[in-house]
Amino acid sequence: MRYSANLGFLFTDLPLPQAIHAAKDAGFDAVECHFPYDVPAADVATALQETGLAMLGLNTWPGDKAAGDFGLAALTGREDEARAAIAQALDYAIATGTKAVHVMAGRTDGGKRAEATFRANLAHACDLAAPHGITILIEPINTRDVQGYHLSRTDHAQQIIAALGKPNLKLMFDCYHMQIMQGDLAMHLRALLPVIGHVQIAAVPDRGEPDQGEVDYRWLMAHLGGLGYSGFIGAEYRPRADTLSGLGWLDRFRA
Repeated sequence: MRYSANLGFLFTDLPLPQAIHAAKDAGFDAVECHFPYDVPAADVATALQETGLAMLGLNTWPGDKAAGDFGLAALTGREDEARAAIAQALDYAIATGTKAVHVMAGRTDGGKRAEATFRANLAHACDLAAPHGITILIEPINTRDVQGYHLSRTDHAQQIIAALGKPNLKLMFDCYHMQIMQGDLAMHLRALLPVIGHVQIAAVPDRGEPDQGEVDYRWLMAHLGGLGYSGFIGAEYRPRADTLSGLGWLDRFRA
């Protein structure tokens, strides 16, 4: 398996270009991030070129987090903001060679209007991204950590992907979120493999390094490889101490 460092949580004591170099030095095969927009895309592109790492994905701007926003794409009445965030993310992705954009849904009442808004914004994102070979990802997020998040289950995501019929719309399967919401990760990975665009891991329940907790990730990653998954595994966890001191899992998982 090839592993990607999510720089939204790892090496956060460093500026993003330096964090890319640190990920390379630590043995990661790629990087991904959350919201890189305060760093010039040219600086990130230079660091990627220097290290030879790919940037796998980034998120759309979440909105005003202090006011409770956690994404905009499913928020009826805020379509202009959502589409501006999509355009911003795609521009940054194009400038840095990033392969995917996660379009964040946001908190809603779960109603039909929110769902229609989400689907319309996703279709718009897919159409903008397709000429550039960029995948649009949707990620179910557990409602224990993010109460009211519009997309919280893989069956809902699968319905959206099927309904929109966009070849570049894929599922981000975050094992941490899905263990909390649905469990039975091995079965769900098998069933959803055709629509999975990226996989992420973190310990459950503390979201720390993936070598502790209730999920045996060494077994699960071997299972996923056996299913034929050839993509990267995103290390999207919050280190229990500093990033480097917790990286012993990486060599063990590869062994």
